[in-house]
Amino acid sequence: MSDKKLQRKIKRKQKEFYKTFKKLSQICEEMGWGDPHSYARGREIYAACALGHNVAKEYSGADAHDSEGNEIEYKSTIAETCRGAYTGISVKNTWEEQVKYLKEEKILKYTWHYYNRFENGQLVESWKMSGQKVYELLLPKIKKAFNKDSKSADPRLAASITWKQIKKYGTKIKLEEKWY
Repeated sequence: MSDKKLQRKIKRKQKEFYKTFKKLSQICEEMGWGDPHSYARGREIYAACALGHNVAKEYSGADAHDSEGNEIEYKSTIAETCRGAYTGISVKNTWEEQVKYLKEEKILKYTWHYYNRFENGQLVESWKMSGQKVYELLLPKIKKAFNKDSKSADPRLAASITWKQIKKYGTKIKLEEKWY
């Protein structure tokens, strides 16, 4: 391809990207879904549409709601396997307060946790696990982190659901692209 043709193609694709980016922003503004370009919000909106869920209007809290109104948490990755990183978990003063927070605000409050894998901008795999099972699996990991003397710049707690745990305790979702 000549330099001139390449430059025209680049300009065309830049214009297409610009218009698409702007259109996504306009749709999300109209629907009250927030900024689709912030963190993983675009993937959350995409997953909600693909999985037949309702996109949550707020950034904090649930990512979506299922057809029964249950709050749902999404974890997204572009890695080769699904996984779920629970990072930035607020640290409470006591373990009892920490457990209450995990139950009522961070993990157990979500009926379902979905582990979504994206490839080339497309949702290619999704698994779900009950909030109760996620809580049971994460609690010992979080307790270990809670009891550790952290000297890091970010004292918040973190733990992950592994691919092995997802395969063992999760349910694979059949993806169908009927919604569009």
